[in-house]
Amino acid sequence: MMDWTDRHDRMFLRQFSKHALLYTEMVTCGALLFGDTEYLLQHDLSEQPCALQLGGSDPDQLAQCAVLGEKAGYQEININVGCPSDRVQSGAFGACLMASPKLVADSVHAMQEAANIPITVKCRLGIDDQDSEEFLVNFVETVAAGGCKTFIIHARKAILKGLSPKENREIPPLIYDRVYRIKSRYPELEIIINGGITDFSAIHTHCQFVDGVMVGREAYQNPYMLAQVDSLLFNESAQPLSRIQYLEKYLPYVQEQLQMGTPLQHITRHLLGLFKGQQGGKQFRRHLSENSYKKTADISVLLDAIAYVD
Repeated sequence: MMDWTDRHDRMFLRQFSKHALLYTEMVTCGALLFGDTEYLLQHDLSEQPCALQLGGSDPDQLAQCAVLGEKAGYQEININVGCPSDRVQSGAFGACLMASPKLVADSVHAMQEAANIPITVKCRLGIDDQDSEEFLVNFVETVAAGGCKTFIIHARKAILKGLSPKENREIPPLIYDRVYRIKSRYPELEIIINGGITDFSAIHTHCQFVDGVMVGREAYQNPYMLAQVDSLLFNESAQPLSRIQYLEKYLPYVQEQLQMGTPLQHITRHLLGLFKGQQGGKQFRRHLSENSYKKTADISVLLDAIAYVD
């Protein structure tokens, strides 16, 4: 599993593994219901399986958006109960919803009544001083009673005041054992662990105790790690392609998006870590950073960058 952002990087990462489930960035219910719904839900069929993450706290609105997501072809709808940003809190959703487990349970129930695809919840261990194991147990039990069968748990609590979203991904300590104990206590639930996971050794360790692993930042900063997913986790014998070969497979999509009017920088910003640690990698990154934002930027900018690593 990968916790991911917009459709351009999802499309690129889809090149690496046919087994990984991709997650969109959070889309608010208000944006879907009153904004450009078609654009926000747009994705390529080659990205599947792909899940849509929603931000909201009104069960009726979440149910309406679950229907929209299902019609758009998403295979799972996830409720964001983990984001700690001020902006999200002001909308009364994200991590602050951990203090309202009954509301989350009601939302899950309403969405399951409206849509025919799985409804899942991504949360933290707790929030602020509400971070005991008992607090997490009560949250999981209450939301599971509403019908949720899958919980993706970031193994840190969220501090809602005083830390930025970035700091909330790094400063609160990781407590993996607490997530393990949730799985042990509720074997009937699917428990996915998230937070600070950067290599396959850690993934194998976690999978001894939980049902799956979500990788976020590391997949973004070092996407080529995903080339090993199918062989190391799913015992497939096919050898991964080289970094350049994956990028070449991506070029037709880049050209297609440019013809549709997508600025090149919206695509290349997700490629900056592809050659991390490789000869010419810094030059590749610099060339894209310095040139892809220009109004005249076209695919030649990307091709020139490839020349540094080819």
